[in-house]
Amino acid sequence: MKILNGYTGVMRNNFLQWAFFLCALAVALGAFGAHGLQPLLDEKSQHTYQTAVQYHFYHALALAVCGLLQLFRPNRLVVQAGRLFGVGLFLFCGSLYLMSFVKAAGVTTMGWLGAITPLGGLAFIAGWVVLLLAAARLQRPSE
Repeated sequence: MKILNGYTGVMRNNFLQWAFFLCALAVALGAFGAHGLQPLLDEKSQHTYQTAVQYHFYHALALAVCGLLQLFRPNRLVVQAGRLFGVGLFLFCGSLYLMSFVKAAGVTTMGWLGAITPLGGLAFIAGWVVLLLAAARLQRPSE
């Protein structure tokens, strides 16, 4: 691609590949929750699982935005935002998925998992703030 000439680190951060993989995973986990887990979960746990899928999808798309920005306007703040979204996905969504799976298995001794979720939420918030800072620093293209 002509637009990428001279930029050798095009996919150094792999945000686009991760984002598209995570979007596919969100769809698969959503379908699994709707068809495989639903009979095993109470209403509250179903809601928890659906929240995980929803935030998973939103932040996988945010990671794709970081990947696109990094392709066309490389910026260290965009990389930091992408990393924060990744951490948030792992901690926030991962802990909610795990809580739901544990509940479906009938295990009741893993309540400590809920303490991890807010850390992922903080990573999401930090990612959006850092992305805001990155956007503020982007210069307008020459006219």
